[in-house]
Amino acid sequence: MGEVAPPVTDLALDQLDFSNRFTRHLPADPDERVVPRQVHGACFSRVRPASVSAPELVAHSREVAELLGLDAETVASRDFVEVFSGNRLPAGSDPFAMCYGGHQFGNWAGQLGDGRATALGEIRTPSGEYQTLQLKGAGLTPYSRGADGLAVLRSSVREFLCSEAMHHLGVPTTRALSLVATGDKVVRDVLYDGNPAPELGAIVCRVAPSFTRFGNFQIFASRGETQMLRQLVEFTIRNDFSHLVAGADADTAGIDTAGIDTAITDAHITRWFADVVARTARMVVEWMRVGFVHGVMNTDNMSILGLTIDYGPYGWLDDFDPGWTPNTTDAAHRRYRYGQQPQIAHWNLAQLGSAVATLVDDLAPLQEALDDFVGLYEAGSTRMMADKLGLRTVGPDDQQMIADLLGVLTLVETDMTIFFRRLADLTAERSDPIAAVHDAFYLPEQLTENERGQIDGWLRRYQDRVRAEGTSDEERRAAMNAVNPKYVLRNYLAQLAIDRAESGDASMVNELLEVLRRPYDDQPEHEPWAERRPDWARSRVGCSMLSCSS
Repeated sequence: MGEVAPPVTDLALDQLDFSNRFTRHLPADPDERVVPRQVHGACFSRVRPASVSAPELVAHSREVAELLGLDAETVASRDFVEVFSGNRLPAGSDPFAMCYGGHQFGNWAGQLGDGRATALGEIRTPSGEYQTLQLKGAGLTPYSRGADGLAVLRSSVREFLCSEAMHHLGVPTTRALSLVATGDKVVRDVLYDGNPAPELGAIVCRVAPSFTRFGNFQIFASRGETQMLRQLVEFTIRNDFSHLVAGADADTAGIDTAGIDTAITDAHITRWFADVVARTARMVVEWMRVGFVHGVMNTDNMSILGLTIDYGPYGWLDDFDPGWTPNTTDAAHRRYRYGQQPQIAHWNLAQLGSAVATLVDDLAPLQEALDDFVGLYEAGSTRMMADKLGLRTVGPDDQQMIADLLGVLTLVETDMTIFFRRLADLTAERSDPIAAVHDAFYLPEQLTENERGQIDGWLRRYQDRVRAEGTSDEERRAAMNAVNPKYVLRNYLAQLAIDRAESGDASMVNELLEVLRRPYDDQPEHEPWAERRPDWARSRVGCSMLSCSS
């Protein structure tokens, strides 16, 4: 199907420098049974990945391999496939699944946990950074809740490609090292409509400094396990936010700060929470910049590091619709729609703040940090929109112009990605500005005179503004094209790659990976991939809305 892995005898992956701070410093589940159950008094359960019958490497990220210190020969080895399919544990690996809870669609769901993800462990990279290697789709854990813990090729292609696409777009995200087909079949009901069918199985190796979520703290708060909560908070501050303990200028790379006996005070906890608030605000600003919709912003899908995590029923806006959600489960209430993502992030942060509130004597600083989210997001959003418009400064009139633009974009079906890309080509003196963005309209022939008038009026106002700022058309175009991508992982493109991969042809997965490495560059040979969503993809399964089935 994909990359050929010749057999070798040198097991280079046994040289990975496993540090495993999470499992060394936090309480483990004493029960070794791998059956769905409630796990109390533990941050994780030790588990082993399930064996698969015929693993085959479909694709890998050379950048992530380089980050981990893995050379091309190692990636091409048979042992790479065996390790990252879960068939072999490298030396030093201490595999585990985390215990956490969460709010799902606004309702407390109790214990959730890593139901189909098994971390091989945490390694120290050649640069001294810490990264956790996690296999998604690696089989049963105590948190599988009646499911099988596996994943299918369909959802795994989407997660692999999107993780890397988001990184290259400049959006904070977990990464993906590899995509491996397992050779086994997995039964899934794609639309939850009573029609289950066998699909090809697959495993993605996800990589991040930490996979800790808001829900890791919520589960202990909900159970009144305050000592466990404090232990996890202190570990997280020392481990993932060591600058708050060691000093902002301290170099803690390569140092196991988790074991440092430094007293964690209320001030540390408050500063940590404020840091999480700021990171989350920045992440959502970046989502909005590129038109990304997460689709399932439950608190168990919110990274403590402000990374985009858990690529399930996500999507990119094709036509600019703030009310759009890609998640079929969310179709009725649209809780996680594009335009509400900032408000949901704020709500989720409030749940995290509530969970850790029992650890501090004075709640006021926590509340102040939470309240700061609105200002942080609004300031970041305004600056982001100004960058998308190529404006160096932002005044009160500009904020109104930005607000009016968002209204103009909803007048007719307008492709968000193409609109901003074409806007960069609009010169300050062009006499027919609407022609510059014509390609962004899905049904340009249906524009009414009133709609044309409103769009034309805004564009001329924008021209006046850029003339007043005095930036040359060339400088503005370069600045805008650096923040407005030409290529994004449109759902229909991902689905076409999935269709081919399911028939044994992984070429489009790798072609998309290559194109999405340079999302801001003109790539004439891939021009069709930057066009509007084709009409046939409006309602096809996988090209418009998606379920959580994977």
